[in-house]
Amino acid sequence: MEYSEDCVIAASHPSLPGHFPGQPVVPGVVLLEQVLRVAARAGVAVPVLPQVKFIEPLLPAQPFTIHLRSDRSDRLRFECIREGRIIASGRLQTELP
Repeated sequence: MEYSEDCVIAASHPSLPGHFPGQPVVPGVVLLEQVLRVAARAGVAVPVLPQVKFIEPLLPAQPFTIHLRSDRSDRLRFECIREGRIIASGRLQTELP
């Protein structure tokens, strides 16, 4: 299974004013929340995130793509890609071990 979706975190998102004042950066938890929403739309039931790596920051209103792909029957890999560069990656565990 492979699935991709284009996304953007609006500059008006309520978490941004405090993260960081004057130079907002999308918090990692907001980015992961978007990954989980995309996974749900792809039909992945309530995954666990056993591995996540944040590589580069995401700024408000910057478009990015979330790409999901199976690497086992109970696991997906995800990548958040902005302008051809991976900004975050990890695994979604679809069943508890």
